[in-house]
Amino acid sequence: MNEPIVDIITNQKDLPALDNTNFFHSRQFFEIARQTPRHKPYMAVVKNGEGGVMAHLLAIVRYRTSWWPPYIYMHCRLLGEGVYSYAHEGKSDSELFAMMLDALRRKLSIRVLYIEVSNLSQKMFAYRELKQLQFFPVHWMSIHNSLHSHTPEERISERLQKHIDNAYARGVITREVNGEQEFQEFMSLLRRHHWLKPRRYIPDKKFFLAIKNQHHGRLYITRYHNHVIGCSAVAYSNQNAYLWYAAFRRKSFVRLHPDELTIWHALKDAHSRGYQHMFFLDVGLPFSRNPFREFILRFGGKPVSTYRWFHCTIRWINALLSWIYRD
Repeated sequence: MNEPIVDIITNQKDLPALDNTNFFHSRQFFEIARQTPRHKPYMAVVKNGEGGVMAHLLAIVRYRTSWWPPYIYMHCRLLGEGVYSYAHEGKSDSELFAMMLDALRRKLSIRVLYIEVSNLSQKMFAYRELKQLQFFPVHWMSIHNSLHSHTPEERISERLQKHIDNAYARGVITREVNGEQEFQEFMSLLRRHHWLKPRRYIPDKKFFLAIKNQHHGRLYITRYHNHVIGCSAVAYSNQNAYLWYAAFRRKSFVRLHPDELTIWHALKDAHSRGYQHMFFLDVGLPFSRNPFREFILRFGGKPVSTYRWFHCTIRWINALLSWIYRD
């Protein structure tokens, strides 16, 4: 029996027929990334001896630069472990994942500063294989809200419900972004909110327009009269909703609780559309005090300890970080 082979594809016309139920590893997301400035998609595809697709994994390379703080580099991000067919032919999911990740690592080793693997479905997925590929794990926090067993109202405190009711009574509204003017206001707040957060990468506006116009997610904006005080971007995949980006003017409108209203609307809307869960993609490191994590937990979500895996292409730095973050 022929051994499976891995192809790395960068041109959409070369993609084989794929299972597109997982948006983060789909042909559609590949095309969105290809059309977004400073992004380049790499689709790793495992094929059997007859050319059938056994698994595929999408990696996005981002070109990052800033005047302040000054930096310039490229990095690669993978959201989840990819998609696998039922016909593994003696190979486990973790083995196929390692094959694809190794091929990507070899392809990108001289192009990117580091590779980041996040949002794996299970904490220990491919643990041994990732270690063998010289990735190191960083403890991370994940939070998701179940939307199928209880309504969002049943999961929040009376105090939070009171904040929400009072803000609505004072004229605060959250709705989908509508028209060019609101889209520009959405982008302005999102960029301003993350300006001094160098690790938090905000893609070009073409990325958000594609997510919205191709119906793979929704953009929301929270308004108080003529003021934009909150915004969020939600993606959909496999009957789940993912809160991807969010920004708020908490200090300027502290009595209106724009952060609570913005997150609440995203949860309510996902529940009304029949999605099973809401996942929060970037809750952050599991510090004993994490204000954003504590804020998200107010909505009744479940915290889960997980790993986020990294590989730095500068060998001595990767060896040092692997020692620092050793288990």
